[in-house]
Amino acid sequence: MENKEKDYQCCNRHELLDARRQLRKAGEPAEAVLWKCIKSRQLLGFKFRRQFSVGPYILDFYCPEAKLGIELDGAGHCTIDGVKYDQQRSAYLFNERNIKILRFENRDLYYNLEGVLNEITCCLRTMMQNVE
Repeated sequence: MENKEKDYQCCNRHELLDARRQLRKAGEPAEAVLWKCIKSRQLLGFKFRRQFSVGPYILDFYCPEAKLGIELDGAGHCTIDGVKYDQQRSAYLFNERNIKILRFENRDLYYNLEGVLNEITCCLRTMMQNVE
């Protein structure tokens, strides 16, 4: 129980509250598409949170039970600086918090939603098998 509480203390930091709220309000349409499919435990019964902060970063979606983050990337992530930032961010989340990050381009949600959901589902199943 102590580890869970300690883990949670680094999350949803108060100083990022306004930023999280702003991201929810001004979210990309692709985020709304995915959120509609994963909210309310629709995906294998797992609870996802939207715009959830971990350390200094805000994840688009996060499942605390599976320690799985999902990031949707627009055009800004395709630049050299964007890729470098995403790599640093993913490394921190995995190395410091043991959170696996799945990344999808926004267009994947529009043209291959079923494939995206299948990949998330497979990842959730694999992660839960590793816990057992």
